[in-house]
Amino acid sequence: MQRGYVVGVELNQHTCQISYCEEGQQEPKTAERIPLVIGKKGQEWIYGEKAGEEGIYDLLSLAAKHELIQVGENTYEGIWLLSLYIQLVLKQFQNIEAIAFTLPDIDVDLVHLLKSVGQKLGVPKEKIYVQDSRESFCYYMFYQPKELWQYESALFYCDGDGVRSYMLKKLHTEFGKTRDTFVSVDEVANVEWEELSIVYPSEDEEGQKRADEHFNHFIKSVFSRRLISSVFLIGEGFERNWYPNSLRTLCNGRRAFQGDNLYSKGACYTAQYKSDEGRGGLVYLDDTKMTEQICLKLRINGRDTWYPIVQWGTKWYENDKQFEILLEDTNDIEIHVESLTERSARIVKVPFENLPDREKYTLRLQVNVIFQDEYTCIITWKDIGFGNFFESSGFQTQTVIELGGRDGQFNSLS
Repeated sequence: MQRGYVVGVELNQHTCQISYCEEGQQEPKTAERIPLVIGKKGQEWIYGEKAGEEGIYDLLSLAAKHELIQVGENTYEGIWLLSLYIQLVLKQFQNIEAIAFTLPDIDVDLVHLLKSVGQKLGVPKEKIYVQDSRESFCYYMFYQPKELWQYESALFYCDGDGVRSYMLKKLHTEFGKTRDTFVSVDEVANVEWEELSIVYPSEDEEGQKRADEHFNHFIKSVFSRRLISSVFLIGEGFERNWYPNSLRTLCNGRRAFQGDNLYSKGACYTAQYKSDEGRGGLVYLDDTKMTEQICLKLRINGRDTWYPIVQWGTKWYENDKQFEILLEDTNDIEIHVESLTERSARIVKVPFENLPDREKYTLRLQVNVIFQDEYTCIITWKDIGFGNFFESSGFQTQTVIELGGRDGQFNSLS
């Protein structure tokens, strides 16, 4: 029997990196970083370093812009080339059970493309996840010792464009007594290459000292009046040892780590976490995520519980669903809408006045949840009968739930 894999894939403008777990393992392994380049040699498609200088670069941008590219006598869409590249680099994994892709920023077209690629690889569509690098940082930290993110955790990313700093923090909410931990990752500062030349400092000793001094000042401005438990340095700009004084500042009372596989590992952890239906505890929030949760009171395995049909921390356009329920009471049903930003919960009652009066659990409703937009959830309730015992009464009604507090600001939760 083939081993199953859980895979995390980091894609950026220049490279691809893969982290993976074999069946039964918890700690991801990481493969070498591969240039994001594809080319053709005769009739064979090649990728990475084999494609050489004549290969096609900048595949993410070409796919996002729907560019057409000439290869030999044929023309190909950028989306098709990126899809082929991903299939080629992942062909070593014959049985992928769950996969998560991480991008510098989310592009809806790329999300659909990557989910399509995942399905071509045989991964069930509900086990394919796409996120940005900040969310990968969040899931990476969730699997680290808790003392590393007891307070805030900082990440500095350094490449040819400059330095960006991110801060991971737990959010305090009125729902703190639940087992959920609410976390956000915010970009708190950045310095472009033109403003601060620290990525590739000059070879002379004085040039490196100036770069180290500038970076040290930048760190202190970011850390001002913050409690930082840990620091992570990633990106090609930190591969050279030009920042000894800055490193002492980073390590003063906190632990610091340097590497280049945090995003791919974080994606692998995401696939692990989200594919485990019994897992719970982490809710990542940003300005694309739901800060409201919609619950129905259901009896599951003999116990009454408020079951979330729309969960906070998910994207509104990924929450459409259909399921069935058996009613105990045919008078009405209660919906709870809990808001993190407004620190409140409200009840929406759905009247079922025109439903037929039947014995308990013989009235079966089909429930459809559809989002019209990020502020409007429409729930449709439809009587679909009960096997050969009862035909459908034709009853159908809709509940429109207006959602507010979606300005993307989480300061009120901190």
